This record gives sequence, structure tokens and C-alpha cells, in this order.
Amino acid sequence: MSSRIKVDISSQTPVYKQLINNIEENVRDGALKEGDLLPSMNELSASLDISKETVKKAYSILRDKGVIEAIQGKGFYVASYDTGRNPKILMLFDKLSTYKYVLFSSFSSAIGNSGEILIRLHDQQVDLFEYYINEYVDLYDYYVITPHFPLDPAIQKRVIKAIKRIPNRKLVLLDRNLDDLPGNFGAVYQDFTNDVYDGLSQGLKKLKSMKQLNVITESSSLYHTYICEGARRFCKDFGIKCEFYTSVTPDIIRTKEAYLILNGQLDKELIDLARAAKEKKLKVGRDIGIISYNESPINEIVLNGLTTISTDFKAMGAIAARMILSKEMHKVKCEFNMIRRNTF
Repeated sequence: MSSRIKVDISSQTPVYKQLINNIEENVRDGALKEGDLLPSMNELSASLDISKETVKKAYSILRDKGVIEAIQGKGFYVASYDTGRNPKILMLFDKLSTYKYVLFSSFSSAIGNSGEILIRLHDQQVDLFEYYINEYVDLYDYYVITPHFPLDPAIQKRVIKAIKRIPNRKLVLLDRNLDDLPGNFGAVYQDFTNDVYDGLSQGLKKLKSMKQLNVITESSSLYHTYICEGARRFCKDFGIKCEFYTSVTPDIIRTKEAYLILNGQLDKELIDLARAAKEKKLKVGRDIGIISYNESPINEIVLNGLTTISTDFKAMGAIAARMILSKEMHKVKCEFNMIRRNTF
């Protein structure tokens, strides 16, 4: 097998590019067929008298291009080009909340009958996530992942290490991009700090007419640090007084002030806020303003219409599906907007 793969050390073309071109030519000509086992990196580097790192770089690029695939413990094979079978898609979500359901429904609808989808929930538990990767690696054509985990550096390192086992051409990240993960994988994500800044900017005129913006969040919220930073920067830039709270108490409910709830719809904070306003005979939308983070269908009826700032989860799912159907991976920051309703 290695005798079919040749390089010219005296050529000005880098050796790794020669390897890529040579293997691709062998595949096109039929000298290498689907399922053929390629020489190991050690074997090829020894037979061609080149470094193992050069072979590794060439194999890595060929795998990203979909020409070859790696099977753990077995080696590198010429990839399958079976177009008569619908791709198998594994979706690894952290939780199936109301807005994640919107995302999933949009993705599933866009895929239609062109893919077979299995969904699993890792519940933001890195041990469970690693188990799923170990269990399903090499068994699916695409892996669609919401990489929401505690931001502890050791946990994030484990998450990235696990995801690296998935070829870039098979990987789509949703809702959050991982800046420390290299490669040309797909991603449709929100940028928490800048997005909340932009979302609040869409209500700037109303916010400037209020006495203060009160941001209510719990420290257990994964991205509260990023989101609070965006709100803090927005208020500083536009001269809006701002306070941060971790719970709702009657004393923080004041007329002509706005409240940004950073935990999902119908959470305790939103219920407590609405109840306290009612007890003080303050009308939501007139006497106080309420903005919630993340959109879901129920917001149309909550408090007679709940204003939100949110990424577009429906668009997120559809964009990810189109990447898979077109086999073209790229990174897209999803739109983030304020949806104005009765509460603000």
C-alpha cells in the first residue's frame, strides 16, 4: 500500500502537500478504494524517510476534507462516499429547555427525511459527555453539540479534548463557540457579552427614560459573568444607572425602573418579580419594565407579552441543518435581538 504513495524530496512543493495530492490522486484513480487501510504514520514516515509530523499533518488535512477517516485503535481508511444512505446525526444537548426545543424542532424540520437523528442529553456533566463521545465516536456521520459546561478551566480542557476526537467535517457546535478548539468545524453561536449589549441597545430610548436598570441573575447561571459584563458596559457607555442582584426582594421593586432577568422564562426570579410588583400595585409595562433573557413561544402570553432579548434559536437550528445538507462547515454568529412586548 505504501508503495503507491510517493513524494519527491527535491521538489519545492512541501512534502505534506505532496502526500495530500498523491493520496487524493490515488483515490480518484481507484488505486485506493473506499475502505482501504492506509499505512500507519510510523510506517509511511519510515518508508518515505520523512518525519512522522509531516505525515500526521497530511492525514489530519485529508481527514478534515473527508478523503480519509480514522477509526480508533485500527488506523486510517479511505472514507466512504455512500450517497445512497441518509446521514446519521447525533445531537448532544445539555438540556431540552423550551428554547432548545425550538432549536431542535427547527433543525429536525430542515433536515426532514434527509437524515436520521438521535438526541442525548449530557446535563452539563463532563463525565456523561465523555461517556457519550466514547460510546458514539466513529458511529455517526455528524455530531451536533451544545457545549454548555461549567467554565472551570479543567472542565473546559476535558470538553475540548473529547470534542477533538470528532473530525472537523462531522462537527457542528450550537449556541456557543469554543475559541480554544482549532479547526474548520461548523458553529452557529451567540456571543454573550456583545449580544446583550446589542440587545439592550435596541431598547435604548426606553431605558434612558427609566431611573435605573436592575440586572437579576444567579451565580449558578453558566454565562452570568459574560452577560453581566455586557450589561455593565452598555450602561456605562450610555450613562444609565445599573445595579446587580442575585435574588428578588420587595425592596428592589421601584417605580420607573427596568429589570433584566437573566434566567429563563417562568423561573423563580420572574415569578417573584411579578408578584412583588402586584403587591405594590405597580403595573408591569407602565410603572416598571421587565426584560427576560432567551425567547420561547410562551412569552407571547406571559404577563400579557414578555419582552425578551435573545438569539434566534429557530434560525440557529435551520443554519446548522443547512451546513450538514450542503456538507459545508463554517462559523456563523446567530442574530440577537430585542423582541418588544407588553412588559417593556
